[in-house]
Amino acid sequence: MTLSGKLRYCFVFTFAIAATLAAAPPPAANPLAQLHASSQSIEFQPVVASDGMKLTVVGPDGTVYEHEYSETAHPSFRVSDVPQSATLNGTYIYELRATPKLTASVKRDLATARAANDAAAIAQLKKANGLQSQLVQSGAFTILNGSIVSPNAVEPGSTGGGATASMTAPAKTANPRSAPVRAFDQVIPDDLIVQGSACVGLDCVDNESFGFDTLRLKENNTRIKFMDTSTSTGFPTVDWQLTANDSASGGDSKFSIDDIDNTKTPFTIRANAPTNSLFVDSTGNIGLGTATPGLDLHIATTDTPAIRLDQSNAGGFTAQTWDVAGNEANFFVRDLTAGSRLPFRIRPGAPTSSVDISASGNVGIGTASPHARLDVFDSTQNASRITLSGQEFLRAATTSTDGVAILLGVNRTGNRQMWVADSTMLNGPTPALRFSPDTGDFSSISVNAGVVTPADLRINAAGGNVGIGKAPTQPIDHANGAFLSTGGVWTNASSRKYKHDICDLDATKAKETLEQLEPVTYAYDRDPSEHHVGFIAEDVPALVATKERNGLSPMDIVAVLTKVVQEQQKTIDQLNDRLEKLEKK
Repeated sequence: MTLSGKLRYCFVFTFAIAATLAAAPPPAANPLAQLHASSQSIEFQPVVASDGMKLTVVGPDGTVYEHEYSETAHPSFRVSDVPQSATLNGTYIYELRATPKLTASVKRDLATARAANDAAAIAQLKKANGLQSQLVQSGAFTILNGSIVSPNAVEPGSTGGGATASMTAPAKTANPRSAPVRAFDQVIPDDLIVQGSACVGLDCVDNESFGFDTLRLKENNTRIKFMDTSTSTGFPTVDWQLTANDSASGGDSKFSIDDIDNTKTPFTIRANAPTNSLFVDSTGNIGLGTATPGLDLHIATTDTPAIRLDQSNAGGFTAQTWDVAGNEANFFVRDLTAGSRLPFRIRPGAPTSSVDISASGNVGIGTASPHARLDVFDSTQNASRITLSGQEFLRAATTSTDGVAILLGVNRTGNRQMWVADSTMLNGPTPALRFSPDTGDFSSISVNAGVVTPADLRINAAGGNVGIGKAPTQPIDHANGAFLSTGGVWTNASSRKYKHDICDLDATKAKETLEQLEPVTYAYDRDPSEHHVGFIAEDVPALVATKERNGLSPMDIVAVLTKVVQEQQKTIDQLNDRLEKLEKK
């Protein structure tokens, strides 16, 4: 028998023994639940304590099935869960995630640390409560002809024949590659077919137990190198290598793909990386931390899934790092370089089109069709809007007809102006208040129960006069006749046309009132350093008191003094007459 025939016989026999020894695949490490299958359902029996579980299943056509379960319920998936519109037969990927069982105090402490953005406290709490790793289990099952194929079925191994070949592995040396394994190499100038498993490496032994391994590399440094020997112009020649673990003492335990010719390692997986750290499903979706990616890129983690954008200064630019992340508190952009500031945040539950940028560059807040550079709209209020487009500036109303509204406008008629109007005047010719430096003064109207009345407030642009209810001719001019003169004198309204129920003041009442007035000195609370002389509103007689009794009208007291003085003057005149008569006698 030739050497190649002996090898083939040995491999076939070894594979038969290995298949017998490995009757079933080893169970997954630290499973969350034991899987029990029938022809119509898959049920998960939890084996870890949790506050509940979430089961996600992705069908062969990409249809996603999700359901959450309480801590006492058993997650399950049934054939009847697949709608008639979806593909039934095929391979399904499942992922089971458990919610850690935490006390109320731990949950409260985590919420407090999150609100304070205290990363150190969060890390300490997670470490103390075993929250560093995700509680996740994933796998696959198949539905064939409308029934679930049992995941516990074992495929029978091949039955090869032939005699065994006894081969003893050479002893290990300090540098195994420096000692030849054979006195000569074996060259097989033909195809090599191994109907069994193969072990390559200095630690392979006779009767190697392969389990489910078809090809095994076994020694202290394992590598698979792809050496391209192309020499023709235009053909690729780069050599690649699959590397398991560093060869140096104290090196990294990892698996990587090495670009040998360019001395680069573009892909690395470190030991103990979480399950499904990188997962590509049948539709091309990529999952990071999940076996059921729902979109082109799906990132799943127990705490703040994020993307880091890290620019070093090696390219000649200033180093800058940004994070884009989200959690139960907010979606945010974090400026890590500037001390972890959060210049942009969106809170959960924000309504659709909270911020909406149209193709024209217009920004809408609360509207998907902004009509200006900035357009703010509140559909629940029917009119809350800001538009910086030369028309509306701000509008607020509960309805368009209830008269509850404020509208601020800029450049409403082509002139530089800011104006205010009530909701009933939103489309009217004149606003309630208008600041218009180009037109000399402000025309304005007020709205009272839907009736247009004389102007409320006008500010004259030429002199700065303020009119309340009238066109101003004085620095402060009120429609009731009161005004502040140019010289700074306040003049009360006193025209007969502004008054009614006019009666003479009774001299006796005036005298009694004057006698009851108690002059005092005082200082105002807002300016304790300045002292005044006057009266206390709560202490004056009713004749000169105001209805609120928190202020006084100087004119009222002047009127009382005038009446008393007048009466005194009459008495003086009478006494003078008597004196003159006595002197004549």
